[in-house]
Amino acid sequence: MSMVGLPGGRVLDLSGSPLIMAIINCNDDSFFAGSRADGEAAVDRALRFLDQGAHIIDFGAESSRPGAVYIPAREEIRRLAPVIESFRRRSDAPVSVDTRKAETGKAVLDAGADIINDISALEDDPDLAPLCAGRGAAVVLTHKKGIPQTMQLFPHYDDPVREVREYLAKAAERARLAGIAGDRIILDPGIGFGKTTEDNCALIAHLAEIRGSDYPVLVGLSRKSFIGELTGRPVEERLWGTLAAEAAALFYGAGILRVHDVRETADLIAVWKAVAVSKTKVSEYAMG
Repeated sequence: MSMVGLPGGRVLDLSGSPLIMAIINCNDDSFFAGSRADGEAAVDRALRFLDQGAHIIDFGAESSRPGAVYIPAREEIRRLAPVIESFRRRSDAPVSVDTRKAETGKAVLDAGADIINDISALEDDPDLAPLCAGRGAAVVLTHKKGIPQTMQLFPHYDDPVREVREYLAKAAERARLAGIAGDRIILDPGIGFGKTTEDNCALIAHLAEIRGSDYPVLVGLSRKSFIGELTGRPVEERLWGTLAAEAAALFYGAGILRVHDVRETADLIAVWKAVAVSKTKVSEYAMG
């Protein structure tokens, strides 16, 4: 699908360039310290990201890094709702919220969010899917194996591409049965969520299979541990490896990149798009 519906009749248009989702973590334990901000500092950062080329702002208040602990909805809401309300007074850009709790989902949708980005693919809280359906919110359905505390302890797949593809197809069907329109569903293969480096590389190389013909695919690769394993770099030095992984993801069919480094990703997409357009023009010329 080239359009993703949002509340109020708005849309995300994926018919042209891939979109950038900028990460802002309103907590103090996300794996990349450079992504953390709270209160008005988070709002100011979001506005800067829009100036740098972001299309969507993704606020979160509970880390989903391997080993992260669950926090109560009340604390998530305390961290997120004022930030989203303040951002909404200054911008109408699409807002995504990284949560797996219906109580938090209701509060952030009331505050002005458009997308619920759920790493549990609407499985952790049975009330979240009907909430999103009733409010017309878009959803990001993510594959993960296990829970954040344990998901990187010896993950194993017989066929990671097939298993992730089948899981996400079933997750999308569950969402539609709950009343979420098909044009409001985005799939995320969950790079780094219960996967080895080899699994992650296989999933990137087969994004077109995961996407199929029905739903756009979002990928979050930014500065993740598999890039560190491939390059030997600490998280603060993984920008260049991240950009290489993102270029591969675009080639294989990603429609949305979830990133920490907006300006650099915008440059990547500008060059990638120019090359893709040039290839199309040459092909059209050769055909006729």
